[in-house]
Order: sequence, then C-alpha cells, then structure tokens
Amino acid sequence: MQVVMRGLTRHFGATRAVEDFSVTLGDGELVCLLGPSGCGKSTVLNMLAGIVPVSAGSILFDGEDVTGLPPEQRGIGLVFQNYALYPHMTVMGNITFPLEIQKLPREEREERARAMAELVHMQGLLSRKPRELSGGQQQRVAIARALVKKPRLLLLDEPLSNLDARLRLEMREEIRRIQQETRVTTIFVTHDQEEAMSISDRIVLMKDGHLQQHDRLQELYNDPSNQFVADFLGNPPINNIPGKIKGGRFVTVDGSAVRLPGMEKLKESAAVNLSVRAESFLVEDGPDEDRLTCRVDSVYQTGKEEMAVLHYGGHGFRAYISSDYGLKKGDTVHLGLRGRGVFVFDLQTGERWL
Repeated sequence: MQVVMRGLTRHFGATRAVEDFSVTLGDGELVCLLGPSGCGKSTVLNMLAGIVPVSAGSILFDGEDVTGLPPEQRGIGLVFQNYALYPHMTVMGNITFPLEIQKLPREEREERARAMAELVHMQGLLSRKPRELSGGQQQRVAIARALVKKPRLLLLDEPLSNLDARLRLEMREEIRRIQQETRVTTIFVTHDQEEAMSISDRIVLMKDGHLQQHDRLQELYNDPSNQFVADFLGNPPINNIPGKIKGGRFVTVDGSAVRLPGMEKLKESAAVNLSVRAESFLVEDGPDEDRLTCRVDSVYQTGKEEMAVLHYGGHGFRAYISSDYGLKKGDTVHLGLRGRGVFVFDLQTGERWL
C-alpha cells in the first residue's frame, strides 16, 4: 500500500511536534523514520495510526483519505516498544485476540494464528504465557499479533529498544525477513542509525518536526541535502573543519588553504564547514594546492586499516589510512581528497554549497 502524507502538522499547545511534513512511501517498502529523540518520529507514527489527531494536513492510503478515520478503520497493525502482551493469555490467545474482537470463528482464528506463529518461528510455543518467553520471543508474538489481522500498514515504534545488543541484531534480521515474506508496507521508528541502515529500503530523516531528507541509505550518506544529514549518518561522524571560501579556495582560521574541484564556482563566504568522511582521504607524496598538510596526533589500529587523528587548520579530524604507511605521532602527512564524501556547508544555515 502506498502511504502519502501531505503537509502533516501536529501542535501540542505551543509545542510544534511536527510541521508541514510531506512524504510518499512506496507500496511494499520497509521505511525507517529516523532522527534524534524528540524530533517527531513517534508523533508521525501515531498520526498514521489515528491515535493522535492531526492539526493540519492529510494522510492517504492508496489514494483514500484516512485523516479522519478512527484507528480500527485504517487497516493498520501496531507494535509498541513495550510489546503490550496480555500476561494472562497464552501466545495463541495473544495472537488470536484481534481476530476475536472481529468475531471470526474460532477455527479460522487459530488457523491464522498458527500460520503467523510459523512465520515468526514461534509455532512450538503457542501454549506459553508471556512471562515464560524471552524479550525476543515476546517481540515475535507482538509482531504476529499485529500481522494476523492482515493489515495494509505495519507500524513499529522503537520495537527493539528493550532488547540487548545480540537480540537486537537477531530481531533486526527477523523483522526484515518477515517484511520481505509478507510484503506489507512497514514503517519502523528508531533513533539508531545502524538499525535504520541495516533494515530499511528507504530512510526518512527528521529533525525538530521537519523532514530533512527521504532517500535510500547510500544516497543520504553520499549525497546529504544539508549539514544535519551529513552529521547524523556515519561512524565515525563526518569531519567538520570550519573556515571560509576565498579566491576559489577553502581557507581555515589559521590561514591554511586548499583548492577543491568545483570550489571556484562558490561565492565567497566568511563561514563554511569543509566536511569530509573519514574514508575520503588519500595519502599523497608531497604538498600541493589541492592537498592538506597535516600533523599526526595519534594512530590506532582498526584491522587492516589504521584510524589516524590528525591536525589541520587549527582543528583535529579522523581519517582511515592504510597501515602500510606506518604513520606515527608527530609525522607530517599530505592528504588529497576523493571525489566522494567531501562537502561544503554554510556554517550558519547548514545549507549545502558543494
């Protein structure tokens, strides 16, 4: 099912939780709503579910305006952060409960529940109560209960935050597998970029209630629309070196300068960031106008590569350098920049210039 949100807005008194939020989600996609805590992710999810009314804007499911429909008429399945299983019911009882509310015959309820239990690999535990299950098993039951209704849209609100690291990894893979098998359009809310990167077809990145960028992961990483997107994605975080554009070159606060392709087209500015991914540096033989002459502050091993902490233009930054170069503290090294992973942003507005 295609989901369209147009100018979606939600105010809580003077607080603007979501503002003029417009995005279209493709049929059968698994989309992550990603952003820092308090950015409006869960509010968007709750508006889609019908739990929170919209202040302005509209929601369309396959072209049908559902903005004013109550939750039970939207055809959604919702999985909460805390699972919300009924403790007095068995796994079978929890999965069949939504169908019981729909007054389906018992035989049909149980047949569909068994099919869902098999899908989430819980078929051998149908007689157990929630207290007898692990966190991951409880999450599987919650997903099966949401899917047994055959929803048009599955909504997952931070579903893995209560699990330990190993279970989180396992359940990420399971949720992806289940979504691929069912092909139900799914929206997954998280603040964890690694989680979003590993599970989603596309990412919707939010900040302060506003959409920042909606695209596939590699596009967000390689072609960020603004400084926030570049900063939010990536580990280690992108390097930001403040300076200005002067005479077609980037000039740092201490007067160090470098010329980059395309920089000659930029207007002169007193406040920009040169932002470079850690993997976008190249060791060169000597100094040149398109290279950064840096001091090595420290080096530590990360496998076949080394992570070097370097100093340039009055600021420190990190770069992946092959261990073949044998860099050590105090060395001087000349670094070129690759064509990808290098950006210039307005320091005040975050607007991308290059």
